[in-house]
Amino acid sequence: MAQYETMRTAGVGARSAAIDEGLKAHMSKTYSLMSIAMAITGIVAFVVGNNEAMLAAIFATPLKWVVMFAPLVVVFAFGAMINRLSAGAAQLVFWGFAGLMGLSISYIFAVYTGISIATTFFTTAIAFAGLSLWGYTTKKDLSGWGTFLLMGLIGIIVASVINIWIGSSAIQFAVSVLGLLIFAGLTAYDTQRIKNDYIQMAQHGATEWLAKSAIMGALSLYLNFLNMFMFLLQFMGSQE
Repeated sequence: MAQYETMRTAGVGARSAAIDEGLKAHMSKTYSLMSIAMAITGIVAFVVGNNEAMLAAIFATPLKWVVMFAPLVVVFAFGAMINRLSAGAAQLVFWGFAGLMGLSISYIFAVYTGISIATTFFTTAIAFAGLSLWGYTTKKDLSGWGTFLLMGLIGIIVASVINIWIGSSAIQFAVSVLGLLIFAGLTAYDTQRIKNDYIQMAQHGATEWLAKSAIMGALSLYLNFLNMFMFLLQFMGSQE
């Protein structure tokens, strides 16, 4: 935030206005990419989740392990490869990842009622919008949250994987509560980070980097939203 305010006050006339307009366009693109990815995920999940044959082919066979862990592998590989990809290729990978995530969560349509899924989605959307707006507008520096949230994220990933074999309801409840809080914090943190990253790089005219930055920012926000939704569904979802 300090970087943003410094550039605003140091900027003169058209330069300051250009920074503001560029930031608005960058954030708009980021949220648009995220929304498209969410739509892809929702469509794939809905189609597969309402097809008993497809659900059985995926979740009643060893293929379920591929579907469960493939998104995690893809997202780490994507982060490692982003600098070698063009902006267009990165966007296609993002769309593919969104479709893969749709497969991995399609089971929710066989477990929870449609009404509870819709209610949870809109609740998540309201919470996400509020947290992201706060992260964008607050003058509080949230950069110090990064390490803490990352450690918490690693912790819940490890606990979730272990609990696949343990099957403890207590661990699952703790993971759900902590996961919801962590991804809520990440929503505000990532929004401010995306904003500050743009301000720091825009002055260098890094067009290709900015295009990729919008995609990676959209990926971060997409994952925050989706995980908040999935954790919240465990509390709000009514089973069939």
